[in-house]
Amino acid sequence: MTWDDGLAWIYSTRETNIKFGLEKTHRLLDALGRPEKNLRFLHVAGTNGKGSVCAMLDAILRRSGYKVGLFTSPHLMDFRERIRVDGEMISRSAAADGISRIKGAVEEWENGPTFFEIATILALDHFASQGCDFVVLETGMGGRLDSTNAVTPLVSVITPIAMDHMSWLGDTLPQIAGEKAGIIKSGVPAVSSPQAPEAASVLAAKALDVGSVLEFVSRPWSGSVALAGSHQKWNAALAVAAEKAAGIACASECISDALASVSWPARFQFLSERLVLDGAHNIHSARALVETWREVFQGERATVVFGALQDKEYAGMLEVLAGIASDFIFVPVRNDRSASVESFSSFALAPSKLAADLATALDLALSGSRPVLVTGSLYLAGEVLELTQKSSF
Repeated sequence: MTWDDGLAWIYSTRETNIKFGLEKTHRLLDALGRPEKNLRFLHVAGTNGKGSVCAMLDAILRRSGYKVGLFTSPHLMDFRERIRVDGEMISRSAAADGISRIKGAVEEWENGPTFFEIATILALDHFASQGCDFVVLETGMGGRLDSTNAVTPLVSVITPIAMDHMSWLGDTLPQIAGEKAGIIKSGVPAVSSPQAPEAASVLAAKALDVGSVLEFVSRPWSGSVALAGSHQKWNAALAVAAEKAAGIACASECISDALASVSWPARFQFLSERLVLDGAHNIHSARALVETWREVFQGERATVVFGALQDKEYAGMLEVLAGIASDFIFVPVRNDRSASVESFSSFALAPSKLAADLATALDLALSGSRPVLVTGSLYLAGEVLELTQKSSF
């Protein structure tokens, strides 16, 4: 099987077989010889900040001399971004070989695995073959029935919980918190960001029920963090608390150096002096983005290029972003679930224009004098990175 063939097969499963549960994940792990059995995991769930916390954990562990596997989602440009060892994406040949074995294992199944189940198993199999000392494992959605929850970690880590993916996880914060709390396991320590009271009580009850010691981070990291925004100081504190709860030996200077140099794309990322990219895609993350913008740009307003998926709370996001927007340029996302640009217009609390595509939107935005912020979707963020790699903005 070639890499292109393997990728085509994975994508053919994307809109089929979607059913939460761990049965198929365990069945696949059995078929591949339980590749996770000799791996040590730090398992991360939550609504916002998961990717940043995973990047920080990865940086701390690597700076401390460990070989580290990192599994995150979604990818921005290349599927292989999801699976990294010591910062390097899985090679095309290794990915093709792994996918070929997975495909062979499920050929006789009546109901095959999902896109995310395949990605998870491919990652675990690769990390085992590479002999990783530790694996930083990000949940895809929820936690309780997420395929990553088939492992038993050294520590369960929960980032801020907010309203998102309501059609899958529930339409109240306690319901969503209950799904995230599903990664808390008996005898495994857990650490959490500060949470809204109704979410915190759910996490605490789950920890008590299963016999886990749960710690809520009480203060932000006091040192330097390379990622912009005060919320990243809280993410850093959570990463440090997780590493300590897991009992992993990391020197204080390694922790400080790692956090001061960590990078993670599409999180208040400057693509040029005037162009900022942020993948905020719900109301909670939009609020953090606005706070960061004000920290960096003070009172200067932005031309906001915005696109979102139709299942997101874009009306609320636009209301939040209006606090820093001089004007909006609405653009479609290159995704079947993209909301129409016309649907944004009635929620814009600042002058707005519609653009047919991203290149047109960026040309229009950068023709003005204000700084430009592109946000609303990680899928849109991936488009921006692809476009800016090919062009000069």
